[in-house]
Amino acid sequence: MAGYDPDKDKQLKLWKCEETGLMISINRYGEGEPKLQVGPRILKKKDGTDRAPSKAGRLSVEDIMWLYDNIDEIKDELSSLVVPK
Repeated sequence: MAGYDPDKDKQLKLWKCEETGLMISINRYGEGEPKLQVGPRILKKKDGTDRAPSKAGRLSVEDIMWLYDNIDEIKDELSSLVVPK
């Protein structure tokens, strides 16, 4: 069995909460099923540039409200990419 190949790992769609830095994405590895990924979180430095990505960790109320506002769009996008079995 071959190891992980980064060329096969594709990000199909990305949403980012500008307020909290939380990122939600739909990803696919090779010909596998598209899946939802929560995180990473990219926070801003004092000078306004992006810090290194970090784990999403625990979600705040702001994260949940942003996710709630976007969940229908995320669900529809993921549903359109998943082939029924």
